[in-house]
Amino acid sequence: MPYASVLNKEVFELAKRLPELMPEPFLALEEYDRTGRLRKWGTKTRANFTLSVDTLRSLRRHCGERGLKMSPFVEGLIRRELSRLS
Repeated sequence: MPYASVLNKEVFELAKRLPELMPEPFLALEEYDRTGRLRKWGTKTRANFTLSVDTLRSLRRHCGERGLKMSPFVEGLIRRELSRLS
């Protein structure tokens, strides 16, 4: 079993790299220091698309019949299409 000082060194090195590995929480905390308000952070953002009424109606019906949420369903379709292009 490694000595405690070796584990502490590994933990310390990881802690030093955390802001570059996961910057969102640290940026939110910096903003909190400046403004006094803590904002949410996440991996998703809102996007606006214009669809025809028929396409949206079909999408809603399809997702409703299969118990799917529209946003993850559309995200999966986009991800598959983009991976096909790469």
